[in-house]
Amino acid sequence: MPKISTKGGLMPLSPIRKLVPFAEQAKKEGVKVFHLNIGQPDIKTPDVALNAIRNSNLEVLEYSRSEGSETYREKLSEYYRKNNIQIDADNIIITTGGSEALLFTFGSIMDLGDEVIIPEPFYANYNGFSIAQGVKVVPVFSGIDSNFALPPIADFEALITPRTKAILICNPGNPTGYLYSKDEIQQLAALVKKHDLFLIADEVYREFTYDGLEHYSVMQEEGIETNAIIIDSVSKRYSMCGARIGCIVTRNKSVLNTAMKFAQARLSPPTYGLIASEAALDTPKSYFSEVINEYVERRNVLIKELKKIDGVKVATPNGAFYCIVELPVLNTDDFAQWMLESFRLNNQTIMVAPASGFYSTPGLGKNQVRIAYVINKEDLKTAVAILKAALNEYSS
Repeated sequence: MPKISTKGGLMPLSPIRKLVPFAEQAKKEGVKVFHLNIGQPDIKTPDVALNAIRNSNLEVLEYSRSEGSETYREKLSEYYRKNNIQIDADNIIITTGGSEALLFTFGSIMDLGDEVIIPEPFYANYNGFSIAQGVKVVPVFSGIDSNFALPPIADFEALITPRTKAILICNPGNPTGYLYSKDEIQQLAALVKKHDLFLIADEVYREFTYDGLEHYSVMQEEGIETNAIIIDSVSKRYSMCGARIGCIVTRNKSVLNTAMKFAQARLSPPTYGLIASEAALDTPKSYFSEVINEYVERRNVLIKELKKIDGVKVATPNGAFYCIVELPVLNTDDFAQWMLESFRLNNQTIMVAPASGFYSTPGLGKNQVRIAYVINKEDLKTAVAILKAALNEYSS
């Protein structure tokens, strides 16, 4: 029998999606499953984006330009300038989601065996993207006791080797919800400048910051114009996960020219996604005010209810819509699967994402889960009540 590749064997299952078969089986049995496992907002997509698709009069669904349409990139550069990020349309390459943006970036700046330093826990697919490109992830630990703040710069510097090419952060963070401060970004900027590294920032949750805090982009920091790369996406900003439109933003022309080769090789981003994304830039500011208020209320309800459960520890997020929760169990992979297969409260159960898949260091996160607060407040209360009852039964 022909064998699959070593790379294919090393590709990890998604901790967010690997339990889907158990959830689907529970639903077939008539069980209501509350999904806390995936960052799919229930927030309505802006009408202006949906109407642009409904009202399009295309007679031929043609290829788009490999770098994305000029009109979209021009409007996108205006969006960035409104957010104090001074870039032009030719600093942007449109991609099929933020995932492709990161794949193109890794392929453009790293060779087989090169290293990228990432604070863990981190978005699980960073592991998969790295394996796909033959890149080694070098994790630097951040802990729940510090609310997953940036690890000391000395910890980063101790990990730098001749193979290190970049530092990658997610800001605000998935899965932690941590928002890096301006001071933390400046510490990273000084480090990458000192060691001539790239600083890649996944900023797809830029709009979602709470408690009066503001997002500070790596592209706002002076002196690292050739080091800084933004990964971005419309998926969460406009609740348009299915549009599959993201982008690479950088002032480094060599990176852009190289990424363009990858963009041409995959031909083009999806045309309807581009139409919707361009229109979405006209979304009124009131949309974000309402969405942010809703997420703050959901976060507060979730954290309050979780803290009522004995043995549970939770970090309070100040951005995005995720939190890491430490549970009084030894293995949350087993616990999460058990809830879907065997536990019912009023014929209901919950689906969470075991956190071990958000770490690169073996053994870490085994007693943690990521919870996405993307369901309404009443359902969040019910879901936490189910979690409490499940923990009681599981421990006994």
